[in-house]
Amino acid sequence: MKFSIKTADTQTKARTATISLARGTIETPIFMPVGTAATVKAVHFNELHELQAEIILGNTYHLYLRPGLDILKTAGGLHGFNSWQKPILTDSGGYQVYSLGERRKITEEGVKFQSHIDGSYHHFTPESVMDIQRVIGADIIMAFDECTPYPCDYMYAKKSMEMTHRWLDRCIHQFEKTQQVYQYEQVLFPIVQGSVFPDLRKQSAEVIASKNALGNAIGGLSVGEPAEDMYAMTDLVCSILPKDKPRYLMGVGKPENILESIALGIDMFDCVLPTRNARNGTYYTRKGVINIKNKKWENDHSPIDPDSNMEVCRTHTKAFLRHLIISKEILGAQLASIQNLSFYLWLVREARTQINQGTFSTWKNKMVEQVTNRL
Repeated sequence: MKFSIKTADTQTKARTATISLARGTIETPIFMPVGTAATVKAVHFNELHELQAEIILGNTYHLYLRPGLDILKTAGGLHGFNSWQKPILTDSGGYQVYSLGERRKITEEGVKFQSHIDGSYHHFTPESVMDIQRVIGADIIMAFDECTPYPCDYMYAKKSMEMTHRWLDRCIHQFEKTQQVYQYEQVLFPIVQGSVFPDLRKQSAEVIASKNALGNAIGGLSVGEPAEDMYAMTDLVCSILPKDKPRYLMGVGKPENILESIALGIDMFDCVLPTRNARNGTYYTRKGVINIKNKKWENDHSPIDPDSNMEVCRTHTKAFLRHLIISKEILGAQLASIQNLSFYLWLVREARTQINQGTFSTWKNKMVEQVTNRL
């Protein structure tokens, strides 16, 4: 992997860069559509190409359970299984295991958990998660970590962070002693933890930076904490992580969160929000957020986003899209997902343009106001 910074904004910490991987080059800042179970829900891969998606995200926990490693390996990895030939990043499953609540038990060795599918018991360790991600075959893989909840007791956050660091050493050891299963390089990103405690975040960022990985991630944010805390922790961590490596803020977030975090020096984002909220009738547009279920759109025959690069967003009307969502038509979820991903990917492309032109700060402040507007 090669990371090359192109332009650094003079008024903020925003920058544009390229990440070169075996399966393609990614322009940053970038948003990664979430394809948890080998597919981005309700969106065909042809549409992802048309949306100009450069990388998608898969999830180790879900792919391990279904379709399973034997099927993925026979197919030649996730790329062979779903025919997406651009880069893929896999989340290690730490967040999914955290979300299982009473169905999992965390120990120093790893995590024992029950499948949400059939209740069967499984055991993830830092070593097994590396081996699983080798078989899945993503271009960028994540270290196994514990994602602490919010709010979180200080001592719990500290012990969890220290265990995540010990797990990271085990991940690195296993990753370095094993070979890629397929004929291309994989890259391992460690994850900064520490909840919303500045001293823990500082300590974790210093430990992660010392590992000299090719890229680094920030986890444990966007889990219910106030936006101000998210930004403060992100700013602190970005001041410590090396500037010449990509920084990935995991699970973030709303359009305004992405804009503010770009200004703090973040390069990579992912979030289920655009597709999950789409299925519930929430549309993100350049002028603000639309709840298409509201009666005010029932007889509105104007297009949902006339400036979109996607024809379906320029042509289908709010009245029609409302009808689809209210009627629970599958097409409603599909069109809403396309619109929201179109907007998110436009947002980061336009951010890159503004950074390159030296106008990012003014544009960002204007866009934050627009994207938080409820129409």
